[in-house]
Amino acid sequence: MKKFISIPTIFVAALIINACRVSKDVATPKSATPAAFRSTATTDSGASIATIQWKDFFKDSSLQKLIDSAIIKNYDMQLALKNIEQAHLIYKQSKLGNIPQVYAQVTANSNRYSDNSLSALAPYPGITDPHIEDYNASIGISWEADIWGKIRNRKNKALDAYLQTEEAEKAVQTYIVSNVAQGYYNLLMLDEQLAIAKKNVLLNDSALRIINFQFNAGQATYLAVQQTEAQNLAIQQLVPQFEQQIAIQENALSILAGSLPDSIARNSTLETTILSDKLSTGVPADMVSYRPDVKSYELALKIANAQVGITKAQMYPTLSISASGGLNSYQINNWFNIPASLFGIVAGSVIQPLFEQKQLKTQYKVAEVQREKAVIQFRQSVLNAVGEVSNALVTIDKLKAQQAIATNRTNTLQKAITNADMLFRTGMANYLEVITAQQSVLQSELDLASIKRSQLNATVQLYSALGGGWR
Repeated sequence: MKKFISIPTIFVAALIINACRVSKDVATPKSATPAAFRSTATTDSGASIATIQWKDFFKDSSLQKLIDSAIIKNYDMQLALKNIEQAHLIYKQSKLGNIPQVYAQVTANSNRYSDNSLSALAPYPGITDPHIEDYNASIGISWEADIWGKIRNRKNKALDAYLQTEEAEKAVQTYIVSNVAQGYYNLLMLDEQLAIAKKNVLLNDSALRIINFQFNAGQATYLAVQQTEAQNLAIQQLVPQFEQQIAIQENALSILAGSLPDSIARNSTLETTILSDKLSTGVPADMVSYRPDVKSYELALKIANAQVGITKAQMYPTLSISASGGLNSYQINNWFNIPASLFGIVAGSVIQPLFEQKQLKTQYKVAEVQREKAVIQFRQSVLNAVGEVSNALVTIDKLKAQQAIATNRTNTLQKAITNADMLFRTGMANYLEVITAQQSVLQSELDLASIKRSQLNATVQLYSALGGGWR
């Protein structure tokens, strides 16, 4: 009777101390973010633009179709979804970690002992036949008491690993949205630069005709004709270069969208594409919850906390309780003779590792080091994120100044080329002044298109750096 009293007592005691914790978690550092971003730009202190869905942030319908296709068909995104599915299955399994294991067993044994064996000399009581049969049918239950929180930490670890894969999916989607948008804006810039090159080819053709006319009239040298032709060929060479870059960029966008290389439809131009100037950054502390990569490192710290708890608990005794019962008989015709064939067993065991203590302690120390690394990686991710936002802000601010200067320069050069052409026709300017003016205005227009593209990309980078794009 004492055995049957002591085991339930142990069971109740195990439930009472089940909430014991053998390790203390390290909290997520709260001082990892500054009070404000470093920037010379004036930003609204309201809600961050990271809260805006990408469909509301990018208004271009062609760009929206590209992003939609990429989110669905991109192979990186599909792999991320499969990782989520895998982690979810593991998490569901881990939730069953503290449920008793139940098993059924049916066995039948038939033994014929040798007449010269010890078993034949010392038969079982009441059994004289050396041929012995044994039949058993039972149901057993085994349960491990989670005294030190080992199983609970395993559940937490599986849950955080599952949540980490969800953050990875968000990070992939942010990456896709950002890269598709930047690739699309680069395509618009190349369209603009191709149009500029073709326009300047026509302007240079006009100058070349005038030079040839003057050469035939004896008013210009053949050197002037050759230099003007060389200038025209240099501009013509830009056309296939831009066409090549356009095709390559279209192929890259198609592949990013999960499609075979093909042309990309666009219903807007670089000139008509304008993103909102109201770029609210919010406070840096909000970024921690918006940026998937930072959130992933925060979850990594929680996983490290759970691993420390698991390795610490492995150094302590393990309490297991098992019970089994069923039917047992050495003759098949008495197998179902109830209650004579009924049996029951209840057992409890406490296992304390002895010689593995050094190994288990090393595992615990390693887990603590891994947790310290997780804290450092979290702080580093926040630092990098703050740096990316600050870089994007200063880039946007300084590109505005560059655009204003480049626009004035382009307008001035466009007027200069008109004046140079008029002076050249009247003989008051030579061909070198015309060529120089044409070269300057071409480069200025190309630079202005590049700056406009950079402005759009900087806005996308800010949106991405704040953690937007995945909603």
